[in-house]
Amino acid sequence: MGGVEFWVLALASAVLVGMGKGGMPVVGMLGVPVLSLAISPVTAAGLLLPVYVVSDMFGLYAYRHAFDRRVLWIIVPAATVGVAVGWATASVVPEDWVTVLVGLIGVVFALNLLLRPKAEAEPRPADVPRGVFWGVVTGFTSFVSHSGGPPYQVYTLPLGMTKTVFAGTSTIAFAIINAVKLVPYWALGQFSSENLHVAVLLMPAAAVAVFAGVRLVRVLPEALFFKLVTWALLLVSVKLVWDGAKGLV
Repeated sequence: MGGVEFWVLALASAVLVGMGKGGMPVVGMLGVPVLSLAISPVTAAGLLLPVYVVSDMFGLYAYRHAFDRRVLWIIVPAATVGVAVGWATASVVPEDWVTVLVGLIGVVFALNLLLRPKAEAEPRPADVPRGVFWGVVTGFTSFVSHSGGPPYQVYTLPLGMTKTVFAGTSTIAFAIINAVKLVPYWALGQFSSENLHVAVLLMPAAAVAVFAGVRLVRVLPEALFFKLVTWALLLVSVKLVWDGAKGLV
């Protein structure tokens, strides 16, 4: 680590992570894939986790008054279980299979949102069984590859939250999930001194990008905001399928 290409990609990843914490969670998912163009995905995930956590602090401040308490009470405990499952199976579950599965879920769901008639898009309540299932999947996939966004959005996008509450709930949920991931990532040796040094240098850019993301959420019209989130979900999910398939081949 240290070449010009690495630092350009690392800075871009930090900005994407920060914007994700500013209310565009799918954008934040691009951080690891972008950095993986320069270093291994496993190293990229370990390096960026401290950047995610510090960015979370700014996101929590920005959205401290805008979130859905019921969704958090359902999603966060379930996601914590998912993180524990990811930790327990880290040595036996192939990351590429998980990546493909997460991508396929996101592709199917995003296409369903984009293609179904408007009349069928009525908001549904935040029910516990769906929330627990998708929460566990969110925690597991977030632990494995920081790709918890698609399963999380499968549950939350149909709930009819306003854009600000959606952004705030996403930011708070993943802030807690990322904090929970610190212990198993440390136990698995993901935090080398070199990784932490680079992460510290990237944190200011990520912090500034948080507020850029908050500003973007505030100025975008509500319908356009959710349309962009859905399209971003589709594009990121296609990328996940591609990355996972390449790894399997």
